[in-house]
Amino acid sequence: MILRISLKRAIVALLGLGVLGMLFAWSGAMKISASSGHWRITDWFLHWTMRNSVRTYAWLDAPPDPLDDEGLVSAAGHFRQACQVCHGAPGVRPSPVMQQATPPAPDLARTAGEWRDRELFWIIRHGVKFTGMPAWAAADRPDEVRRMTAFVRRLPHMTAAQYQALTQAGEEGRLPGVAPATLSACTSCHGVDGRGREQSDIPVLAGQSAAYLVASMRQYVSGKRSSAVMQTALATTGREDMARLATYFSAMPGLANIATTRSSPGLDRFGQPLPACSNCHAVGKAAPILAGQKPGYLAARLRLWQQDDNVIDARLPPDTMAMIARRIPVDQIDELARTVAQSGSD
Repeated sequence: MILRISLKRAIVALLGLGVLGMLFAWSGAMKISASSGHWRITDWFLHWTMRNSVRTYAWLDAPPDPLDDEGLVSAAGHFRQACQVCHGAPGVRPSPVMQQATPPAPDLARTAGEWRDRELFWIIRHGVKFTGMPAWAAADRPDEVRRMTAFVRRLPHMTAAQYQALTQAGEEGRLPGVAPATLSACTSCHGVDGRGREQSDIPVLAGQSAAYLVASMRQYVSGKRSSAVMQTALATTGREDMARLATYFSAMPGLANIATTRSSPGLDRFGQPLPACSNCHAVGKAAPILAGQKPGYLAARLRLWQQDDNVIDARLPPDTMAMIARRIPVDQIDELARTVAQSGSD
């Protein structure tokens, strides 16, 4: 008997298979529990597909220079708080609970070397579907992703002592009413002295206005200010703790002392004063103190404002700093940041 395959029969057969598939899914007979795992061929196919997809989209979407080795402390602090529990770290095993996921998160201290730099950047920024790997929490902060990519790249060759040095600022201080872990989430990056552990991407908090620090923390929590690192660090910090932390760092010797001991407002490239900055960014003003702040951090903030697609000049109330930043020529940002940071120096 010869069965002739016609277009009509092929369509009917495909529809029948589709109906059977839907009935099977509706029945609940398929196990989706993590404990059941995957068949070997399923596991191979999913990983093969994922690797092919990462390779393709990393080539299309990732920058050719995805590493920033100058911000390892902030990346390490975020890794300790958000990633270590699943992926482990030098001298720290992954959580046994998280290793019961399907698929289990890879130990990056052993497996990060299997990926190219651009592939690591793409995975960290976009995550991976159907796994526990999330996308970066701040989609508009590729600078944070670059720092994390550089940190993950170093993990296979990093010792436990080196990891500890990056994630701990030394002897921790004490702050009445604030849990040690909450304070540590701040000082591990900002330092026990509030000066940012000599990292260009971490701002000086010591001597900064307490009101400004509280406002900044609230903006990070609400998402008005974008940073996956800060949003994670402040995720469980309540308003009372924010106030205590702001008072704690504000009282340290730092920016306020520098600003009040300097007499001149700083000069622009033509030798003229910078009233647009100094009129607002001074001790006692609502805007943050900038004298003594790190030039690299100030320049990065200006560039982020320039790149913000959500800024609308006609918005009420207007986003003043974004409007100002977008009017600064790109090739003058670094010079302006250095000048403002050094403002008041004799």
